[in-house]
Amino acid sequence: MKQLFTFTHNLIKSTVLFAVLTSAQSSADTLWSDYSVTLLKGNNYEVGDNDRTVFTFEHAAGYSWGDSFLFVDRLHSNNGDRETYIEISPRFQISSYHNTLFENIYIATTAEVGDGFTNYLVGVGTNLKVPNFLFFKTNIYHKNNDLGDNAVQTTLSWAVPIGPLMYDGFLDYVTATDDANAQMNFTSQLKYDLAPALNIKSKLYVGIEYVHWDNKFGIKGVDERNVNLLVKYHF
Repeated sequence: MKQLFTFTHNLIKSTVLFAVLTSAQSSADTLWSDYSVTLLKGNNYEVGDNDRTVFTFEHAAGYSWGDSFLFVDRLHSNNGDRETYIEISPRFQISSYHNTLFENIYIATTAEVGDGFTNYLVGVGTNLKVPNFLFFKTNIYHKNNDLGDNAVQTTLSWAVPIGPLMYDGFLDYVTATDDANAQMNFTSQLKYDLAPALNIKSKLYVGIEYVHWDNKFGIKGVDERNVNLLVKYHF
């Protein structure tokens, strides 16, 4: 019953956040959008059960006012534990300035919604111009932690095709506080699109996700090195 209440509570919060975002979108031009679902399976998780299956829903889009990214993780542990984690990250463009290194400047925001906490992040972001990359985004936030001291977080995200493969991911670095150590989460995916071989229009990736997380959740010495098998479908 407690797990059901927590899941419902998080779902309501994420729905409200998504509704606020989509209400702003309704009066703006959508430049592009993408939906995907992912299945991950790994057995080297830290903090909690090592063996987990993760179901992820993602939505990314570009608008006349900026861009947004949303994901919902539903984690099923082998020991029966269940967990839901949500992030929604709209960025609001405040300048179209560009040079050879970067383009556009944004007010970057994120809400992190987990079981029993909601963190709010606000800062600035831009898009770096890196040859051959589909995108390379960078954001620097002030992170207002619900259950601990506030911190500064730097987030990078990218995507680059390598021959028939796609390599994408993110890096989060969070500064140390009085009650947490500095942490670095480098998570990336290397995957192959089966869609052409199956003669389907939507991308269907298979591959691996690798998580390299030092001081996970700010816990000193808890270092996750976790390979997940991956199936991802875009629609």
